[in-house]
Amino acid sequence: MTRTYIAPNFQGTLFRNPPMSETAKLILDGKEYELPVVVGSENEKAIDITKLRDITGYVTLDSGYKNTGATKSNITFLDGETGILWYRGYPIEQIAEYATFLEVAYLLIYGELPTEKELNYFTSSIRNHTLVHEDMKRFYEAYPTGAHPMGVLSSMIASMSTFYPESLNPNRPFKDIELTMHRLMAKMPTLAAQAHKVSIGHPIMYPKNSYSYTENFLHMMFALPTFDYEVDPVVDDALNKLLILHADHEQNCSTSTVRMVGSSQSNLYSSISAGIAALWGPLHGGANQAVIEMLERIKADGGDVAKWVAKAKDKNDSFRLMGFGHRVYKNFDPRAKIIKKACDDVLNKLGIHDPVLDIAKQLEEVALKDEYFVERKLYPNVDFYSGIIYRAIGIPTEMFTVMFALGRLPGWIAQWKEMIEQGEPIGRPRQIYTGANLRDYVPLAKRG
Repeated sequence: MTRTYIAPNFQGTLFRNPPMSETAKLILDGKEYELPVVVGSENEKAIDITKLRDITGYVTLDSGYKNTGATKSNITFLDGETGILWYRGYPIEQIAEYATFLEVAYLLIYGELPTEKELNYFTSSIRNHTLVHEDMKRFYEAYPTGAHPMGVLSSMIASMSTFYPESLNPNRPFKDIELTMHRLMAKMPTLAAQAHKVSIGHPIMYPKNSYSYTENFLHMMFALPTFDYEVDPVVDDALNKLLILHADHEQNCSTSTVRMVGSSQSNLYSSISAGIAALWGPLHGGANQAVIEMLERIKADGGDVAKWVAKAKDKNDSFRLMGFGHRVYKNFDPRAKIIKKACDDVLNKLGIHDPVLDIAKQLEEVALKDEYFVERKLYPNVDFYSGIIYRAIGIPTEMFTVMFALGRLPGWIAQWKEMIEQGEPIGRPRQIYTGANLRDYVPLAKRG
């Protein structure tokens, strides 16, 4: 296969050798260079340009890094064309059906499914670290009423490094790093729930370590000193699945941010804090929030679903249905199939009558049957169903992205750990400068 491209001052041709070859040839200005070809375990192919600048003087330009493999990783395999998602080789369908979130966290962080003894150790360690230092409660007092919980959570996670100064060195013995990982897994639900409680002026609820990981979070979110929240098993199961489905998703924006920050030898707390900040953006973690906001907009307009479906089909209308289709999964989102059933179970069990959720179900029916959406593979994705579930169980819209972060935490930890263990160099992207050429400074008095 031959690809020719034009750039200023030169014409180049890039040849990829036959599949069995171990090199690719790059021809620039009449000179030929051989570059290694790297093949992944699922036959993914990449041209290794690590030394491209050294040997040719050129760099590549790849805005958004959509065609750039920044690392070799054995954590998650994703094939958007065929709708495949694996954690450490295990298909997401099996993981979501049979595992608990802490089992999946162990798998991602340690590389293998835990034995009963290993899982008991992991669970017990996390259970013993759910409390946060009482001094951290003072931080909450400084935030304004209604402060967005993602901003609060990001800063609280970063501040944890000041309470555990031994965590600042990422090159300590593994046992020390492991403790930091366990602390993060344990304290993230506590800090997330506390951020919510403070934002609505409710008293903070302390963790109950007799509960499971997900039960404990729901308790801290919804219980009050005078009200002991009873966790519904159907809700608990749905939350467990949601966290699993979000646990890792290859080298996305927030995960790459965690690895980029960590590559400077920054500590795990600050790296995760940066990942939370990246996830906060509406183009990344805010998709399920956008779904609910869209549904609210349709409701406020009178709830005429047919009208808004017509607007979505009109190429001259700027309106787009949120939560349908996926930029990575070209045929279907394997996570959506799993969480659709959990969504139905939650709505049926709780018997909720919410006009916004009624609109969501109408849109779902249209998307699954209407020829326009079927042909374009605009199926409801995981963000569509997760937003519905969160609303149904009483989690406020501004907490949706926090829930995403809670699920993604073990993946971020695993990615940071892998990056440290592989001794990866500091991330330092290049650029193509398009600014002014060299010019002389003009004193202020002479600038007219």
